[in-house]
Amino acid sequence: MDGWFDLSMPWWAFAVRGALAYLGLLLLMRLAGKHAFGEMSPFDIVVLILVGGTLRSAIVGDDRSVLGPFIAIGSILVVDTVLAHLAAHSVACNRLIEGRAALLARAGAVIPGSLERHRVARAAFERGLRSRGIRSVEEVAEARLEADGRMSFIKGASHERETS
Repeated sequence: MDGWFDLSMPWWAFAVRGALAYLGLLLLMRLAGKHAFGEMSPFDIVVLILVGGTLRSAIVGDDRSVLGPFIAIGSILVVDTVLAHLAAHSVACNRLIEGRAALLARAGAVIPGSLERHRVARAAFERGLRSRGIRSVEEVAEARLEADGRMSFIKGASHERETS
């Protein structure tokens, strides 16, 4: 247990590094767009693992103590809690942190350029339809790429009459 609690830098450095890493990664994820983290592909998982490993060294450096990472994790959780509180109580903060939903299809047709603009592969869009029991986009009143990266679909009124 020798050295487990001997920090290689002041305790507050871990807290600041953890908070800055969280905010920096949040900014990069927002810049990457909604689709980058909505439906995890094998490529997304590889990126996630690499980001985690890279940020570990940025947060704790060469520190080998047990205490250092826990201080950093604590600061990350504090920043996350504060941002969640701000997002829950302020529409402007929520839009800044989470973004907005984007319309992909309306009235049975994909909006031209919307899939490309939001980096949604046509195959992923069609897979989303099928996973919700929708055979084709013609059955959809609206399709959106939500702020969390997931797709949502509202069936059209004509389809509901046919199946009811």
